[in-house]
Amino acid sequence: MSIQWFPGHMAKARREVTDSLRLVDTVIEIVDARLPESSRNPMMLEITKHKPTVLVLAKADLADPKVTANYLKHFKNEHVLPVAVDNLRGEGLNLLTKAAHEVTREQFAKMQKKGIRRKAIRAIVVGIPNVGKSSLINRVTGRSVAKTGDKPGVTKQQQWIKVEGSFELLDTPGILWPKFDDPDVARRLAWSGAIKSELLPTEELALAFVDWLKVTYPQSLTARFDCSTDGADAVAILEDIARRRGALRPGGIPDREMAADILLRDFQKGLMGRITLDRPPTAD
Repeated sequence: MSIQWFPGHMAKARREVTDSLRLVDTVIEIVDARLPESSRNPMMLEITKHKPTVLVLAKADLADPKVTANYLKHFKNEHVLPVAVDNLRGEGLNLLTKAAHEVTREQFAKMQKKGIRRKAIRAIVVGIPNVGKSSLINRVTGRSVAKTGDKPGVTKQQQWIKVEGSFELLDTPGILWPKFDDPDVARRLAWSGAIKSELLPTEELALAFVDWLKVTYPQSLTARFDCSTDGADAVAILEDIARRRGALRPGGIPDREMAADILLRDFQKGLMGRITLDRPPTAD
């Protein structure tokens, strides 16, 4: 499976990010804590030119906390300082501010020696669509300055956003890479809602998700849909979900397509418990 999806506005966004890097001190890269690697644009390191980066694992309230802790260790290096943030309650925002000061400390010290004094850190905010970038910016500012929505690609153009006493943020449109050669990455992005649903067959996606859940988080299916996973294949489980949710065609036939929509939507809204789709090398 190789998915081609590189709309014109995303190509334009990449050019704009590249041009804007000279205006900022640091990069704040947002990834989805439920898929920290799959939701990270592999071109981003090239685009950001090794600028000091704060890597924000957003939506941490929806992710498996043990796996998140492993990822915080996995990502930390000389260029990247990772933090986990709960978009819903704002927990971890203080760590984001602290990390931004940490990665720019040396740079600001050099500027001060040259007589350049600046109170606010200028940061560019990047990330693929639908990882919680706009909602996180609204949390940081304490007001609705960035548009949010359920569909990928809500932010269409760059905008400067001032945070009193802390940041000057340059928000950017979400940028996806030209194609997804790894079918597992493509599926995980589709499960999370980062890829538009029409790019992959919904029922096929849901069946693959059920198979994955049976192995990794079987309790999430049982708790949310009251269905048993013992000895049942993915088709049988999806049809059970359809019956329990009243997703039936004439004659009482389970509507697997509708059940697939229900399953994926419930996961994307965090209604199936705390689930992380990726696994770092140090995770069990």
